Order: sequence, then C-alpha cells, then structure tokens
Amino acid sequence: MLALPLLLQAGDDGNRVHYIGGTVAGIPHNCDVRIDVRQTDELELRFGKQAGSQSVHVHYTDIETVEYGLKVDRRYIEAVLISPLFLLAKKKSHFLTIGYMRDGHREAVVLQVDKGDIRGLLVSLEARTGKRVEYQDEDARRAGKG
Repeated sequence: MLALPLLLQAGDDGNRVHYIGGTVAGIPHNCDVRIDVRQTDELELRFGKQAGSQSVHVHYTDIETVEYGLKVDRRYIEAVLISPLFLLAKKKSHFLTIGYMRDGHREAVVLQVDKGDIRGLLVSLEARTGKRVEYQDEDARRAGKG
C-alpha cells in the first residue's frame, strides 16, 4: 500500500526514446533520451549520461514540422538462428522527426520511439504545436492513427 503513493509522488519523467541523430550540438548520435511533452509551453529533451546529462528545451511555437515514419524489417537473423517461422514476423521501428527554429537556424532531431508510446506522443505534439503530423507513407499513417 505504501509503494503506490510513493510511485505517484515520483511522477512521470517523460517517454524514453532513442536519439538517432540531428543538429543538437554536443549530443552524440544513438543515445538514450527522455522526451517530456507535459509542459504547456515547451517540450524538453533530457539526454542521459552519454551526453553529460544535458537538456534541450524547444518552445512549441518554434516547432515547424512533426513527421512520423516506419521502418519494417523481416527478422532474418532470428529465422536463421531460431526458426524459419520468424520470416513471417516483421519488426517495425517507429521514427519521429521534429523540425524547429532556434536562433534563426533550422534544427531537427530524429528519435526512435517505442511502439506503445508513439501514438500518445503524436497526439500530444499535434495538440501542443497546432501542427498536423506529416506521415512518410500510408503505412505510417495507418500505424500512427491506430
């Protein structure tokens, strides 16, 4: 019974995503990030220990584009190592690209997002920015809209 109130007090610290790359100076590509869209005026990207625990704040009014895409791969390695049945399975990777202006320059981040988190992030970003999500293709549109 005591654990629940402690968990509620701890609060959510954003979605865990993976920074694939972008234009954020001093941040190594392929590192873990927390994206927090709970604040009403800006989103926050908190980079982990690999990046020296930095934070980047982007005002929603500065965001110009929100794009969602999928990469679908067959599970060839698993099929060879475990079972040919894995050829029937597909692995989907979900990518979110956020383009924004900072100090008169265009900036961008590309994030890989877990399947269970992508829809919530897309809805939150549309609501906060007032921008419609751009989908890379029809498969991404279906996956993003559910």
